[in-house]
Amino acid sequence: MDPPLRRVSFLPTFLLALIAAVPMGWALWAAASQALDISAWQALWADPQALRAWGMTLWTGLASTVLVWWTVARLLAHGFIRQQLARWLSHVPALLATPHAAMAIGLVLWLSPSGWALRLVSPGLSGFDAPPPWLTTQDPWGLGLILALWLKEVPFLLWVAATQLQREDLRRRWQAEFALAQTLGHTPATAFAQVVWPQLAPRLRWPLLAVLAYGLTVVDMALIIGPATPPTLAVLAWQWLGDADAAMQAQGAAAAGWLTGTVLVAGVLTVMALRVVAAMRTFASRGSLPQKMLPWVGRFCGRLPLQPNGHSSKHAHSAAGLLRGRISGLALAIGGAYLAVWFALIVGSVSGVWPFPQLWPSLWTGDAWLQVIASAPTVWTTLGLAAASASVCLGWSVAWLELTPRRWQQALRPWWLLPLVLPSVLWVVGLYSVALQWRLEGQWLGLLLAHAVMVLPYVLLALEPAYLAVDPRQSAVVASLGQGRWTDLLRIKWPLLRRAIASAWAVGFAVSVAQYLPTLYVGAGRFATVTTEAVTLASGAQRSLMSAYAALQMLLPVLAFALAAYLGRPRQFEKIGPMKDNT
Repeated sequence: MDPPLRRVSFLPTFLLALIAAVPMGWALWAAASQALDISAWQALWADPQALRAWGMTLWTGLASTVLVWWTVARLLAHGFIRQQLARWLSHVPALLATPHAAMAIGLVLWLSPSGWALRLVSPGLSGFDAPPPWLTTQDPWGLGLILALWLKEVPFLLWVAATQLQREDLRRRWQAEFALAQTLGHTPATAFAQVVWPQLAPRLRWPLLAVLAYGLTVVDMALIIGPATPPTLAVLAWQWLGDADAAMQAQGAAAAGWLTGTVLVAGVLTVMALRVVAAMRTFASRGSLPQKMLPWVGRFCGRLPLQPNGHSSKHAHSAAGLLRGRISGLALAIGGAYLAVWFALIVGSVSGVWPFPQLWPSLWTGDAWLQVIASAPTVWTTLGLAAASASVCLGWSVAWLELTPRRWQQALRPWWLLPLVLPSVLWVVGLYSVALQWRLEGQWLGLLLAHAVMVLPYVLLALEPAYLAVDPRQSAVVASLGQGRWTDLLRIKWPLLRRAIASAWAVGFAVSVAQYLPTLYVGAGRFATVTTEAVTLASGAQRSLMSAYAALQMLLPVLAFALAAYLGRPRQFEKIGPMKDNT
């Protein structure tokens, strides 16, 4: 049965596009006009920190992105082959709910010279009675920032990939092709690498670019656990933008433009690299590459088909067993790191006097949580902004996916995803200018607009795969029964998408809670959120209060995902027993 033909009206498409495109376009135009100041660029090039900061930005951003891509590829292969993705995905929302700043603070509590890691081996194994002067956090090599980015971005990319694997049409087709490849003599790992992964990887292009852009432009995590001598270019831009001197502010805008160019070039090179790797894998599977290149391709592009003889088969099975053990250990390491971060935040929030090298605090106290409760307006501001921005973006996304023709969705999709791939400092410059010109600076409505711009791409990215996977022939069945479109939406389509809709809202809520720069600049310092308080306290010595705010920052998204899981639970139907025969 063909899908029902309905008359397409371009007015809803135009209005929806206008609502989202005007603030985005205005902000980008304002930011570009400030970032192209020639005198500011001259001052930027003359600054001795700029080039070193740019090098540190490239190192931390690219290294973390490569690690994330490699890890997700291995985890997906392992989960797909052993059919464990569904079990893994049940734990991913808890990992996604951990904000970036909370993750960084938790790692600092473990890795700092007076942190848990050294306390566990002191003084017995380490011999330290006092914290050593080690640069274990904010190290000059950026290793702490790379570790934090890797731990935080792996669940995001894994979750986005899983939304593709959960599409019924793709899942059935890929499983059939995967089984067919094994019947032709390929090992499960080779079948996934050469059949499933080449089809899945292109669908992860935009999420991967988002991971790359965030790694190159992150500010809050870099302030907490990133290098300080020199800092990353995003941190320098943030510091210059916050300066009272107009010339320094212009230099910060120029640095934001430099970051934008870096992200664009890195993104183009990443897409080209993915296409080259995919092409080489295809040639390798066909035997079209020289023999000297096969080991290199096998290492970087997936395992190659093995010859169907007994020795190769035995070697393949032993190697596969070793690989499964390593991947299981990798998954356990990531989960264990999250558990350790949560544990450190909870214990730190109720700790008082805690001399080194004692493993546990000498005094337990709830004073930090009492201070958090006393700052109830901060919590309510966070909740209000997160709920409002997630709801607005969810409503827009549902309307866009429902009312807009598919070709317009594909054409404008890159525009809606720009906040994912452009630096947050650039958006802050533009959104602050928009707030000033629209007289929304320092107002709650202006702050809501800034949060909505940053939240929208995440909600759309989370909802789109499930929404487009709905069989359009269901609408034809509803129409054939004499029911209208609203009946189809309210009783058939949206109830089927209830889980995806609730999850998309929870993702938007978590993204809004984690916003740092838009809250500072567009809010003009008049609005404090849990995230701004946690990042500010991270530079001080109030460990318990910092941990309490970080734990609360983590708890709010967890509650949002729990609510989404409750609302998206499968419907339960009453069982009808056999009819009694009264004759």
